[in-house]
Amino acid sequence: MPRRHDPERRQRIIDAAIRVVGSKGIAGLSHRTAAAEADVPLGSTTYHFKTLDELLVAALRQTNEGFAKVIASCADMDDAWTDPAAALATWIGQWLSGDRTGVELEYELYLAALRRPALRAVAAEWAEGVAEQLSRHTDPVTARALVAVVDGICLQVLLTGAPYDEAYAREVLGRVLAGASRE
Repeated sequence: MPRRHDPERRQRIIDAAIRVVGSKGIAGLSHRTAAAEADVPLGSTTYHFKTLDELLVAALRQTNEGFAKVIASCADMDDAWTDPAAALATWIGQWLSGDRTGVELEYELYLAALRRPALRAVAAEWAEGVAEQLSRHTDPVTARALVAVVDGICLQVLLTGAPYDEAYAREVLGRVLAGASRE
């Protein structure tokens, strides 16, 4: 039987892995569950991703791309007259008010790097990429502090189920930015 040409198979497997992690968590992901979700033979998942960590790296990279698009879509961050704390607080609100499952999934994959060294480089790329974008508006140290604050605020909202408080976020982010101007 001739081999079927399926150039989208690798991408379907990544998408399937993201869906599996979204519904069952990282513990529920295996080559077998990804193959079943993608409706491909088990051998396809191991062909494209030798290890489960390789598949998780691809999934994390893809979710990071979605996050980067949200940042890039915030054109008001590029306006020199914009209050950066207000713009960031609005951006966080937009991100958290979107697909909550997607945000939870992104953080689950991001935090999986604590136990899976293969994911650490991708998690670091995400933090560095966001800090680089913010460095256009402040110094690099403050940009990294802002990333940490944004992560903290998002994790608190996700873990507690509390509604996002944009005024609080604006105040905290403003304090970090005000500290930068005192140097």
